[in-house]
Amino acid sequence: MREGCLVVTANGARGRGRPVAPVLSAGKITAAAMTLIEARGYGALTMAALARELKVSPSALYNHVTAKQDLLRWIQDHLNQRLDCSAFATEAWDVALERWARSYRDTYAQHAPLVPVIAVAPIRGAPHTVEMYEQVAAGLQRGGWPDALIAETIVAVESFVLGSAMDATSPVDVFEVGDLVARAPVFTTAVKARRGDDPARAAFELGLTALVEGLRARLKAVTPGE
Repeated sequence: MREGCLVVTANGARGRGRPVAPVLSAGKITAAAMTLIEARGYGALTMAALARELKVSPSALYNHVTAKQDLLRWIQDHLNQRLDCSAFATEAWDVALERWARSYRDTYAQHAPLVPVIAVAPIRGAPHTVEMYEQVAAGLQRGGWPDALIAETIVAVESFVLGSAMDATSPVDVFEVGDLVARAPVFTTAVKARRGDDPARAAFELGLTALVEGLRARLKAVTPGE
């Protein structure tokens, strides 16, 4: 009979038994996934590569996360801890909303492959995401928004922010029309007239200003006595 490996017991005694496997958890798996993404990008994030990063077998990993979509939701929830919701507790709702939107856009511009996941993933089982929404909702409520419009306001802002995060990853020549100039002379001139070295940022700031101004007007319209 083959002898087992020597292990150290809780009281420090050495004994024989099976090698101790790394203990996996959602937090440890997510941290390893982030390390892999930051080093090699989302294209390198496979379950096999993640198992190697964690020094476990793929089957051991699948015991904790059954599909890559579940893993991406964990990563999303982890990233949502970084979003700046702090101003909703101290500032006017519109100031806080702008700060949150900028933080949201900048974070997901670096993680654009997650945007399609965010659009369809339920938030149950994502505590940091739920806490984020609670802070935003509470800030809007304190700012005078009626409960019936709070979720719609959040979704409206998110729709704009996530589209802007995707736009931030677009190539600089995305609007080059090539040999189709004759079909779009006005648009071609408009594209050439854009200023600054970050047109995606400029477009985001323009859109955010317009969105918040529209929300201010909407709140005034639905507030009795205004």
